[in-house]
Amino acid sequence: MAEKFEIVREFEVEASPAEVWEAITSGTAGWLWPMEYEPKEGGAGPFGATLTAWDPPHRLTARSESPEGVPQQTFNQLDHLIEPRESGGSWVRYVHSGIFVDDWENQYDGADKHTDFYLHTLREYLRHFAGRPAAFATADGPAAAGAPDALDTAARALGLPGGAAVGDTVSVLLPGASAPAPAVLDYRNPYFIGLRTDRVMYRVFGRNRFGATVGLSLHDFGPDVDEAGLARTAEEWLAATYA
Repeated sequence: MAEKFEIVREFEVEASPAEVWEAITSGTAGWLWPMEYEPKEGGAGPFGATLTAWDPPHRLTARSESPEGVPQQTFNQLDHLIEPRESGGSWVRYVHSGIFVDDWENQYDGADKHTDFYLHTLREYLRHFAGRPAAFATADGPAAAGAPDALDTAARALGLPGGAAVGDTVSVLLPGASAPAPAVLDYRNPYFIGLRTDRVMYRVFGRNRFGATVGLSLHDFGPDVDEAGLARTAEEWLAATYA
Protein backbone atom coordinates (compact mmCIF):
# COMPACT_ATOMS: atom_id res chain seq x y z
CA MET A 1 0.00 0.00 0.00
CA ALA A 2 1.39 3.43 -0.98
CA GLU A 3 2.17 5.73 1.93
CA LYS A 4 4.01 9.02 2.42
CA PHE A 5 7.26 9.35 4.34
CA GLU A 6 9.49 12.16 5.57
CA ILE A 7 13.04 11.95 6.93
CA VAL A 8 14.44 15.12 8.51
CA ARG A 9 17.99 15.79 9.72
CA GLU A 10 19.63 18.99 11.00
CA PHE A 11 23.34 19.36 11.69
CA GLU A 12 26.23 21.83 11.86
CA VAL A 13 29.54 21.67 10.02
CA GLU A 14 32.67 23.80 10.09
CA ALA A 15 32.54 24.19 6.30
CA SER A 16 31.20 27.38 4.75
CA PRO A 17 27.83 27.44 2.96
CA ALA A 18 29.71 27.64 -0.35
CA GLU A 19 31.67 24.49 0.50
CA VAL A 20 28.50 22.65 1.53
CA TRP A 21 26.78 23.76 -1.67
CA GLU A 22 29.68 22.50 -3.76
CA ALA A 23 29.58 19.16 -1.98
CA ILE A 24 25.86 18.56 -2.58
CA THR A 25 25.82 19.78 -6.18
CA SER A 26 29.12 19.09 -7.95
CA GLY A 27 31.18 17.15 -5.40
CA THR A 28 28.77 14.26 -4.83
CA ALA A 29 31.28 11.58 -5.95
CA GLY A 30 33.23 12.42 -2.81
CA TRP A 31 30.56 11.21 -0.38
CA LEU A 32 27.48 9.80 -2.15
CA TRP A 33 27.73 8.97 -5.87
CA PRO A 34 28.27 11.13 -8.98
CA MET A 35 25.24 13.29 -9.79
CA GLU A 36 24.62 16.20 -12.14
CA TYR A 37 22.33 19.19 -11.76
CA GLU A 38 21.27 21.68 -14.41
CA PRO A 39 22.12 24.85 -12.46
CA LYS A 40 18.84 26.75 -12.54
CA GLU A 41 15.34 26.63 -11.11
CA GLY A 42 13.34 24.34 -13.38
CA GLY A 43 16.53 22.54 -14.39
CA ALA A 44 17.03 18.80 -14.49
CA GLY A 45 18.24 16.81 -11.51
CA PRO A 46 19.15 13.17 -10.83
CA PHE A 47 16.60 10.37 -11.32
CA GLY A 48 14.47 12.52 -13.60
CA ALA A 49 13.94 15.23 -10.99
CA THR A 50 13.12 18.89 -11.58
CA LEU A 51 14.82 21.57 -9.49
CA THR A 52 12.06 23.52 -7.78
CA ALA A 53 14.63 25.58 -5.85
CA TRP A 54 18.14 26.56 -6.97
CA ASP A 55 19.45 29.36 -4.76
CA PRO A 56 23.21 28.96 -4.23
CA PRO A 57 24.53 28.55 -1.64
CA HIS A 58 21.35 28.41 0.44
CA ARG A 59 18.58 26.23 -0.99
CA LEU A 60 18.39 23.21 -3.27
CA THR A 61 15.20 21.23 -3.83
CA ALA A 62 14.85 18.42 -6.35
CA ARG A 63 11.39 16.92 -6.96
CA SER A 64 10.45 13.87 -9.02
CA GLU A 65 6.91 12.61 -9.59
CA SER A 66 8.17 9.24 -10.85
CA PRO A 67 11.84 8.71 -9.93
CA GLU A 68 13.72 7.03 -12.77
CA GLY A 69 14.97 3.57 -11.84
CA VAL A 70 13.25 3.59 -8.43
CA PRO A 71 10.14 1.39 -8.76
CA GLN A 72 9.59 1.48 -4.97
CA GLN A 73 8.51 5.13 -5.17
CA THR A 74 5.92 7.20 -7.04
CA PHE A 75 7.17 10.52 -5.66
CA ASN A 76 10.51 11.70 -4.25
CA GLN A 77 11.82 15.06 -3.03
CA LEU A 78 15.17 16.11 -1.58
CA ASP A 79 15.39 19.51 0.08
CA HIS A 80 18.58 21.12 1.42
CA LEU A 81 18.61 24.35 3.40
CA ILE A 82 22.03 25.83 4.24
CA GLU A 83 22.57 28.81 6.52
CA PRO A 84 25.77 30.42 7.84
CA ARG A 85 26.48 30.21 11.57
CA GLU A 86 27.43 33.41 13.37
CA SER A 87 30.50 31.67 14.77
CA GLY A 88 31.51 30.33 11.35
CA GLY A 89 30.62 27.22 9.42
CA SER A 90 27.11 26.20 8.42
CA TRP A 91 23.83 24.84 9.70
CA VAL A 92 22.17 22.36 7.32
CA ARG A 93 18.59 21.08 7.26
CA TYR A 94 18.01 18.04 5.04
CA VAL A 95 14.54 16.69 4.26
CA HIS A 96 13.86 13.57 2.19
CA SER A 97 10.20 13.00 1.51
CA GLY A 98 8.11 10.98 -0.89
CA ILE A 99 5.83 7.99 -1.31
CA PHE A 100 6.81 4.32 -0.96
CA VAL A 101 4.46 2.06 -2.89
CA ASP A 102 4.93 -1.18 -0.91
CA ASP A 103 6.88 -2.80 1.97
CA TRP A 104 6.66 0.61 3.66
CA GLU A 105 8.23 -0.21 7.02
CA ASN A 106 11.27 -1.92 5.53
CA GLN A 107 11.71 0.76 2.86
CA TYR A 108 11.45 3.53 5.44
CA ASP A 109 13.79 1.82 7.91
CA GLY A 110 16.41 1.39 5.19
CA ALA A 111 16.10 4.97 3.94
CA ASP A 112 16.19 6.36 7.48
CA LYS A 113 19.35 4.48 8.48
CA HIS A 114 21.07 5.11 5.13
CA THR A 115 20.40 8.84 5.59
CA ASP A 116 22.46 8.91 8.79
CA PHE A 117 25.37 7.10 7.12
CA TYR A 118 25.30 9.23 3.96
CA LEU A 119 25.15 12.50 5.88
CA HIS A 120 27.94 11.33 8.17
CA THR A 121 30.02 10.63 5.05
CA LEU A 122 29.18 14.12 3.78
CA ARG A 123 30.53 15.59 7.01
CA GLU A 124 33.68 13.43 6.73
CA TYR A 125 34.17 14.70 3.18
CA LEU A 126 33.75 18.31 4.25
CA ARG A 127 36.14 17.84 7.18
CA HIS A 128 38.91 15.92 5.39
CA PHE A 129 38.55 16.18 1.60
CA ALA A 130 36.50 19.29 0.76
CA GLY A 131 36.98 20.46 -2.80
CA ARG A 132 39.11 17.48 -3.83
CA PRO A 133 37.92 15.50 -6.87
CA ALA A 134 37.09 11.87 -6.20
CA ALA A 135 36.90 8.67 -8.20
CA PHE A 136 33.89 6.62 -7.16
CA ALA A 137 33.06 2.93 -7.40
CA THR A 138 30.34 0.80 -5.88
CA ALA A 139 29.30 -2.84 -6.00
CA ASP A 140 26.82 -5.21 -4.39
CA GLY A 141 27.79 -8.60 -3.04
CA PRO A 142 26.57 -11.99 -4.29
CA ALA A 143 23.61 -13.86 -2.82
CA ALA A 144 25.68 -15.06 0.13
CA ALA A 145 26.10 -11.41 1.13
CA GLY A 146 22.41 -11.37 2.03
CA ALA A 147 22.86 -13.70 5.01
CA PRO A 148 21.83 -12.38 8.44
CA ASP A 149 25.49 -12.21 9.59
CA ALA A 150 26.87 -10.87 6.30
CA LEU A 151 28.09 -7.55 7.75
CA ASP A 152 29.96 -9.48 10.47
CA THR A 153 31.59 -11.48 7.67
CA ALA A 154 32.74 -8.22 6.07
CA ALA A 155 34.17 -7.01 9.40
CA ARG A 156 36.16 -10.25 9.75
CA ALA A 157 37.45 -9.98 6.17
CA LEU A 158 38.71 -6.49 6.99
CA GLY A 159 40.30 -7.75 10.19
CA LEU A 160 38.39 -5.12 12.13
CA PRO A 161 39.03 -5.54 15.87
CA GLY A 162 35.85 -6.43 17.73
CA GLY A 163 36.44 -3.86 20.45
CA ALA A 164 37.38 -0.98 18.13
CA ALA A 165 35.47 2.24 18.80
CA VAL A 166 34.52 4.98 16.37
CA GLY A 167 37.47 7.36 16.10
CA ASP A 168 40.09 4.64 16.66
CA THR A 169 42.92 4.10 14.23
CA VAL A 170 42.91 0.40 13.42
CA SER A 171 45.07 -1.93 11.36
CA VAL A 172 42.87 -3.50 8.69
CA LEU A 173 43.18 -5.36 5.41
CA LEU A 174 41.49 -2.87 3.12
CA PRO A 175 39.93 -3.86 -0.21
CA GLY A 176 42.62 -4.17 -2.86
CA ALA A 177 45.48 -4.21 -0.33
CA SER A 178 47.96 -7.06 0.13
CA ALA A 179 48.82 -6.27 3.74
CA PRO A 180 47.14 -4.60 6.72
CA ALA A 181 47.39 -0.82 6.92
CA PRO A 182 46.15 1.87 9.33
CA ALA A 183 42.75 3.48 8.84
CA VAL A 184 40.37 5.48 11.00
CA LEU A 185 37.16 3.72 11.95
CA ASP A 186 34.84 6.68 11.41
CA TYR A 187 31.48 4.84 11.57
CA ARG A 188 30.25 1.54 12.94
CA ASN A 189 26.85 0.24 13.96
CA PRO A 190 24.87 -2.96 13.19
CA TYR A 191 24.17 -1.67 9.67
CA PHE A 192 27.27 0.10 8.33
CA ILE A 193 31.06 0.32 8.58
CA GLY A 194 33.05 3.41 7.57
CA LEU A 195 36.86 3.46 7.27
CA ARG A 196 39.01 6.40 6.21
CA THR A 197 42.63 6.80 5.18
CA ASP A 198 44.30 9.99 4.01
CA ARG A 199 43.30 9.05 0.45
CA VAL A 200 40.20 6.81 0.42
CA MET A 201 36.88 6.49 2.24
CA TYR A 202 35.58 2.90 2.39
CA ARG A 203 31.84 2.51 3.01
CA VAL A 204 30.41 -0.94 3.77
CA PHE A 205 26.61 -1.15 3.63
CA GLY A 206 24.83 -3.89 5.57
CA ARG A 207 21.91 -3.98 3.18
CA ASN A 208 21.37 -7.61 4.13
CA ARG A 209 19.35 -6.08 6.99
CA PHE A 210 16.94 -4.57 4.46
CA GLY A 211 16.33 -7.49 2.12
CA ALA A 212 19.33 -6.96 -0.20
CA THR A 213 23.06 -7.83 -0.04
CA VAL A 214 26.07 -6.15 1.54
CA GLY A 215 27.50 -3.41 -0.68
CA LEU A 216 30.81 -1.58 -0.84
CA SER A 217 31.49 1.97 -2.04
CA LEU A 218 34.92 3.54 -2.50
CA HIS A 219 35.67 7.27 -2.67
CA ASP A 220 39.28 7.64 -3.84
CA PHE A 221 40.84 11.12 -3.72
CA GLY A 222 44.21 10.10 -5.13
CA PRO A 223 45.66 11.43 -8.39
CA ASP A 224 44.97 9.71 -11.73
CA VAL A 225 42.75 6.98 -10.29
CA ASP A 226 41.78 4.14 -12.65
CA GLU A 227 38.02 4.08 -12.06
CA ALA A 228 37.60 0.77 -13.85
CA GLY A 229 40.26 -0.70 -11.60
CA LEU A 230 38.57 0.81 -8.57
CA ALA A 231 35.30 -0.86 -9.56
CA ARG A 232 37.10 -4.20 -9.96
CA THR A 233 38.55 -3.78 -6.48
CA ALA A 234 35.07 -3.43 -5.00
CA GLU A 235 33.64 -6.33 -7.00
CA GLU A 236 36.56 -8.67 -6.32
CA TRP A 237 36.63 -7.92 -2.60
CA LEU A 238 32.93 -8.72 -2.25
CA ALA A 239 33.25 -11.88 -4.33
CA ALA A 240 36.20 -13.12 -2.27
CA THR A 241 34.60 -12.17 1.05
CA TYR A 242 31.42 -14.12 0.29
CA ALA A 243 32.90 -16.97 -1.78
